[in-house]
Amino acid sequence: MSSSGYTCVRYIFCYVNVLIWLSGCGILGVGIWLRVNHEGYSNLVPQYAFLSADILFILIGATTVLVTFFACCGSWFQSKCMLITYFSLVILMFLIEFSIATLAFVYRESIHDALRKDLMDGIKSHYRNTTDNGLDILWNHIHNNFYCCGYNNYEDWYEIDAWPDRRVVPESCCLPRYRSVPGCWEERNQDKWYIKGCSEQVFMWFVGQLHIVGIVGLVVSFIQLFGLISAMLLFCTVNHKRTKGHIYKAYSPT
Repeated sequence: MSSSGYTCVRYIFCYVNVLIWLSGCGILGVGIWLRVNHEGYSNLVPQYAFLSADILFILIGATTVLVTFFACCGSWFQSKCMLITYFSLVILMFLIEFSIATLAFVYRESIHDALRKDLMDGIKSHYRNTTDNGLDILWNHIHNNFYCCGYNNYEDWYEIDAWPDRRVVPESCCLPRYRSVPGCWEERNQDKWYIKGCSEQVFMWFVGQLHIVGIVGLVVSFIQLFGLISAMLLFCTVNHKRTKGHIYKAYSPT
């Protein structure tokens, strides 16, 4: 690689990773803000608190900051050790992503059944419990946006731990025009509730977002591929530079 080509790749690689590093800092900041001010509010399944939005944002942000740190420092200081560390981390991330995607595809039916069971358990045992996990806010949001009640139907809310021995539903299950009616959430007012459950609507919403997931996946894959190729080029060129006494030589086409 010529001196000008090496310099171009080096600066592009460095600047791109600086931008990704700043993005990682932003994601990490959002995660910390969610953790401090809205702990658990973005977790629909309390049994898996480690999968809440705040934890995921912190994990993704911290990983991005760490990986791009090695990329930036390795390219700027021409450090072979940092470049190979960056290369290894990106390979590891790719293998983890591929493994997760493969397992999710192979066990998609089991995941769906397990998610249904855990959501039902969340309604039964964790709705409005002593630790404020925000499930009431999340389910109210789902009811209001998808015009439904419960996971299967409104009977999911009967006699849960939040109101044992009572066959009632959250107020958000009431049709908007009846929410001002006293006791609209009581069983005698079933004609004022949403009849359908939310499982189908939520599933269709997720299907509708798959194109976004696909686009994000393609962008991440492209960035990782660019990083791998650039890191290897820089590593090999730094090694050649040191071997040849810091003299760049353009390779002849012949």
